Amino acid sequence: MTAPPGSAVPRLVVAAPSSGSGKTTVATGLMAALTARGLAVSPHKVGPDYIDPGYHALATGRLGRNLDAYMCGPGLVGPLFVNGARGCDIAVVEGVMGLYDGAAGEGELASTAHVAKLLRAPVVLVVDASSQSRSVAALVHGFVSWDPEVRIGGVILNKVASDRHEALLREAMDSVGVPVLGVLRRAPRVGVPSRHLGLVPVAERGSEAVGAVAAMAAQVADGCDVEALVGLARSAGVLSGAGWDAGEVLASSPLPPRPVPSPGAAPPDPAAGPRPRPRPRTPDGPRRVAVAGGAAFTFSYAEHTELLAAAGAEVVVFDPLRDEELPEGTGGLVIGGGFPEVYASELSANEGLRKSVAELALSGAPVAAECAGLLYLCRELDGLPMCGVLDASARMSDRLTLGYRDAVAVSDSALAVAGTRMRGHEFHRTTVEPGAGAAPAWGMRTPERRVEGFVERGVHASYLHTHWAAEPGVARRFVEGCRTS
Repeated sequence: MTAPPGSAVPRLVVAAPSSGSGKTTVATGLMAALTARGLAVSPHKVGPDYIDPGYHALATGRLGRNLDAYMCGPGLVGPLFVNGARGCDIAVVEGVMGLYDGAAGEGELASTAHVAKLLRAPVVLVVDASSQSRSVAALVHGFVSWDPEVRIGGVILNKVASDRHEALLREAMDSVGVPVLGVLRRAPRVGVPSRHLGLVPVAERGSEAVGAVAAMAAQVADGCDVEALVGLARSAGVLSGAGWDAGEVLASSPLPPRPVPSPGAAPPDPAAGPRPRPRPRTPDGPRRVAVAGGAAFTFSYAEHTELLAAAGAEVVVFDPLRDEELPEGTGGLVIGGGFPEVYASELSANEGLRKSVAELALSGAPVAAECAGLLYLCRELDGLPMCGVLDASARMSDRLTLGYRDAVAVSDSALAVAGTRMRGHEFHRTTVEPGAGAAPAWGMRTPERRVEGFVERGVHASYLHTHWAAEPGVARRFVEGCRTS
């Protein structure tokens, strides 16, 4: 297959009537099966999920990318897709939840169906057929007829029990007129273990994750008509408009205001401990931005790193579980989400790095921390010492906090000026006491009005996950702060 222009890349969306139907197995397995055939596969995930893209990356050898019409806006879905699919032969987009499930109270916004329409892509519906036979036809008919603008090009029947069960299902599907593109039998070995926030990330599973992806690929290759799926992908309509490009976006954006001290910021107290080491300054050269990675901090969007680099930063990834200090010359620090509670003991034991992070924060350097990063900057997590940058305590909770948020910056910070509006996502089973500092990071417009997070010196720490492509000035302001603070 010859790679077409980015806007005409063959593509399909893997969706389902509900969560747990087998979307991840089919999407990841198809990505891996196509890659094994020598195709360059562009992997995408609808919504804010960070974990599935890790499996997609393992299957394809390319960065998994998210397409979120709520956080980035519908207008960016196509350009972000084209950016990720550049140079690829085919793209596979894994949906989120049920096909028509979107942001609560927002109609179709951010649903898989919405994204499929924005991409002009056909949909493959993965149906859990384990407890039905003829009823599968009524189910599929309902999904096909609900929105005529969504083109369901085929069905994959999952968790089929036997040849007899398959025959009954196929007979039922004949009456709907939607082709059956695959039949997958029950296969526990393909299952991926889950935890309180979803699947266990690839970074935590090592060779087990490799084996799981290989098993998914084998199941899809054996049970699906891969050639028919490729043909369906080729039927996707051409996308108009240019792809998103970090450099072009930043070149056309105004220079952000310089960071200013937040209202709640106080100068370091000399009596509180040794003076921090001064940061190396190279005003005329790129600033080194350290980005936390490894098994404890796996949640990040590919576009964040691209924007930082386009803004003039030298991005260096480090592992807080292994590295005993920040990379030499670090002028700014980004700590994304993940599962620090799982690795609290190891993170706490790495005293050298905790001290290095605290010194950088005390120096006034820009530090952006989201969710897991917030916990790491706290005084303690479940009683174990963390970095102590924030006078706050974190602990695991029985309550799951989950959902999209419409937020506005409350305080001037290294990321944004007060009044900047951004949409984000919360996804955690921990609490922080207090929940906000003297200078909060965000004020939530929905669902309830509250302030949240901390702005202290150059630190911006919050539970809110944001997508910087929606507000690229965030990255430029951050990097400018590395040069001037």
